[in-house]
Formats: sequence, C-alpha cells, structure tokens
Amino acid sequence: MTLETLLIPAMVLVPAIFAFVLLIPGKVFDFKKNIVAFSFVGTLFSFIISLFIAFNFNWGEPVMQMQGAIPWVPDFGLTFSWGIDSISLWLILLTTFLMPLIIIGSYSSFEGREREFFFWMLVLETAMIGTFVATDIIFFYICFEFTLVPLFFLIGVFGGENRLKAARIFFLYTFTGSMLTFAAILFVAWTYSTTHAGVWTFQITELYAAAQSMPLHHQGLVLAGLLAGFAVKVPLFPVHTWLPLAHTEAPTAGSVILAGVLLKLGTYGILRFALPMTPEAIIAFAPYVGSLAVAGVLYAALVCWVQTDVKKLIAYSSVSHLGFCVLGLFSFDSNNMGSIGAVMYMVNHGLSTGALFLCIGMIYERFHTREMAKMSGLGRAMPIWGFFMVFFTASSVGLPGLNGFVGEFLTLIGSFVSPYTLGWQFAAPAAAGMIFAAIYLFYMLGKVVWGPLKIPHVHGHTADWKPSDLNAREISILVPIAIVCVWLGFNPNPLLNSLEKPIAQLSAPTNSIIDAQKEATLKATTPAHVEADISLEPQAKAWESKVLIAN
Repeated sequence: MTLETLLIPAMVLVPAIFAFVLLIPGKVFDFKKNIVAFSFVGTLFSFIISLFIAFNFNWGEPVMQMQGAIPWVPDFGLTFSWGIDSISLWLILLTTFLMPLIIIGSYSSFEGREREFFFWMLVLETAMIGTFVATDIIFFYICFEFTLVPLFFLIGVFGGENRLKAARIFFLYTFTGSMLTFAAILFVAWTYSTTHAGVWTFQITELYAAAQSMPLHHQGLVLAGLLAGFAVKVPLFPVHTWLPLAHTEAPTAGSVILAGVLLKLGTYGILRFALPMTPEAIIAFAPYVGSLAVAGVLYAALVCWVQTDVKKLIAYSSVSHLGFCVLGLFSFDSNNMGSIGAVMYMVNHGLSTGALFLCIGMIYERFHTREMAKMSGLGRAMPIWGFFMVFFTASSVGLPGLNGFVGEFLTLIGSFVSPYTLGWQFAAPAAAGMIFAAIYLFYMLGKVVWGPLKIPHVHGHTADWKPSDLNAREISILVPIAIVCVWLGFNPNPLLNSLEKPIAQLSAPTNSIIDAQKEATLKATTPAHVEADISLEPQAKAWESKVLIAN
C-alpha cells in the first residue's frame, strides 16, 4: 500500500487509538484537564489528516480515490475496503472539524467519569468516519450500526433526568430499523451470488448492478429495507419521535454530534445506496417519500411553535430541516440541483444547528434551565453570546450571505422543477415550512435574547446576580464555525462544483429511466405526421449541408 492509501485508515484509527490509551491506568489521567487535552490532540490529529487528504484529493474526478482493502473473510467476499469521493470527503471534513471543538466545549459540562465520557466520544468519531469511507457494504454497516453504542452510553450515563428512557428509545428505534436494512443488504448480496455461480461479494459498486437488475417488486422490498434504517436515522416523519427526547436528555456534546453528523448518516445512506441500487422503485415511491418529507417539514415547524424548552425547539427544527434534505434527494431534476443542494444542506445543518446546541449548552451551564419562560433579554447581560445566538439562528433560517441559503434554495428549486417525481405540489408547502421556521426561530430569539432582562434564579447566587459572558474558551469554539458559515455563504462554488460529477454518477440509473419515460410519453402524445417529420429532420440537415458544400 502507498502512503496515500494509508491516510484514510490512519484518519479512522487515530481517535480509536487515543480512546484506548485513555483506559490505561495511570495518574496522568486522574486530572480532567489532561484527559481533555489528550482527547483534543487525538481529534486534532484526525482533522489534520483529513485536511492533508483534501489537499491531495482530485476534486474534479467523480470516482472513488485513495482506495485500499484488507481481506477479512475472502470466501464470503468480506473485506475492509475504503475509498472516498467528494461527497464522503465533505462529510468527513465536517466530522473532523466539529470533533475538536466539541471536545473543548465539553470541558465544563460535567464532573466525574471523564475518562469514560471522552473514551466514548473518540470511539464514536472512529465509527462515524468509518461509515463515510467504507466501500464494502458490510464494513459500512458495521460502522453505521456501531455508532449506536457510544451514543447510547453518552445519553444513558451523562444525560438528563430522563436519560435512561431516551437512551432506550433511541436504541430500539435505530436498532430495529437497521436490522431491516441489514436484511435488504443480504438480499442484494444473495441476488449477486445467484447470478455469479455462488460467488459472494459485498463491494458496493458490484451490488449496484445486482440490485438494478432486479424486477420492480424486488427493488421495492430492497428500498423499503434500506429506508427502514436510513429514515429512522434521518429521522423522517413519522419515525422521528425518538429524536426530540434524545436531544433534550443528551449532554451538549451528544446533541452537537447527533445534529452535526449522526443524522447525516441517514441521508448519506439514501444517496449512496437507495438511489443507485433501486432506481425503478425510487421513481415509483418518490411521491410517497416526498409526502412524508413535506409532512415532516410542516409538522415539526408547527410543533416548534408550542415548545417551551429551547433545546427541544432546536431538536424539532432538525426534523424539519432534514425533511428538506430528503425532498431534494428525491427530486431528480435534470441538473441534479435538488441532490446537490441536499448534500450542501447536510453540511450547513451540521454547522448551524451544531453551533446552536453549543450556544444553548453554554447558557444551561450557567442557569441549569432551558425554559424560555424563565429567561429573556440575555443579550443585555451576555452580548457576545447574544451575537452568536443571533448569527447561527440567521444561518439556520437561510439568510442570504450565510451558509444555509444556497443549499435550501437549490433543494427547493430542484423539487419545484421536478415534474416526473415531485413538482410544485411538494415545493410549495415546503416553502411554507421555511416561513414557519423563520417565525419560530425568531420568536425564540425574541424571548431569550431580546426583550426585558430576566435572569433565572440559580441556587447559591443572590437575586441581583448576573451571569458572565462567554469566556475565551467558549469564543474559540464558536468563531471557527462562524467563519466557515460565512465562507460557505459567500463562496459556495468549491463545494457545489465538486459535487456535480459524483452525484450525477449516483443519479444516472434513475435519470436514464426518467429520460426513457419522457421519450415514451413524447412519442405517445406526438401525432404520426409530426413524428415522421422529426425522423426526416436529420436527413434534411445532411442534404442541406451537402448543397452548401457544393455551392
């Protein structure tokens, strides 16, 4: 293997190595600051490697790059194989960028059991990166499923009062859906083996062709199985009910990871597997999935209006925002604007909503409450915090000039100009959801940031106590995210241009079927004499060119 090939496994394994070093007995890890510093270095190394990969990556090529493989069970075609394209690389950069900031942000979140907490954080990063780099579907599934374990303990051990209930519901929902996804994967692999003399493989590109050759009813079963796991992870309405409770009870770091990266595993799985594997079923069921996405956008937006817990409000907003992602993925417009916008939306949502959870965690550490009725006008007492809260809310709403605008706009336009799967009937109510989002988010700002100053009573402080504004550590966490939000808002072209070719490649099977349907519809509605004229047009142009040359 070349050094370039080894960069990806190094990026995956570095956090895991640092995680297990944390378990080694020793006095050096008896101090919280040492544990945090060591964990930060582990995530920082992974981020530096991801930057080096991005620097050496050919952004103009749609194929998988830096590929490598380690045989696991060759008789059954099982390998640990990896590779990246621009889609997975952007999500990897999002993951490795957020993780060091989350580690620093967790310094003052809790006391006790620090080794255990940061061990699970580092293991979770390994599983998330492994999901994005896997080119063997079993390797992907192992990493995809293993993300449940660290987050289960992060919520169940370090969460709020109802943490055990939240952890159980989260695990049951996602594990049940993932089992159905695993069944669909095995069915596709078995189909491949029946047409290749009993030879098994789990290479993703090989399984694409096997699944595409299936009849429509088999593709429908595969699509249902894939969506069972991926839709729960998104989460898509109506299997979203685990998310608000998990967000509310999770520690701040868990909420940021959940919103920033883990929810994207669902939309990434839909794009990477469901779309290219089951093109006929996707077209047949796109209106139904689009209806669920629109229902989630509107339902979650309306539920946000009646929330009193600011963290739960942001959690429900994630259901609404990810509905836009799914809508874009199923639009199949001629220029793939919906899918490109959906991938950009994934990155933007991870930045904006992750930062909002960080901001909410910072006030929770000061007041030990998230009830909007108990606080108002905090921008007067904490102007720096108020600035970041307004900034990231504007980014989440999709204010032009910030990162949220372009992805949201492309997703909506892609859905609108999608006559064969979606169309204006889906885009119009989704656009109304954007308006609802602006209302409930700015209402939240009006209650918490602006208005008369009202500070919650904190046990041990006097009635005239005022909280301290953000310190240097907290500002250093939010500033890098804000810079990236501004950069993507004013210069989205590097991201958008790099996504065109790989998304076109993944959408090609579905787009070819849609093009064939268009041609068949055109022939069916075109009069015979017009069709004859169209068929003679190339011959007429050929004779015309000969005459011109002769003259």
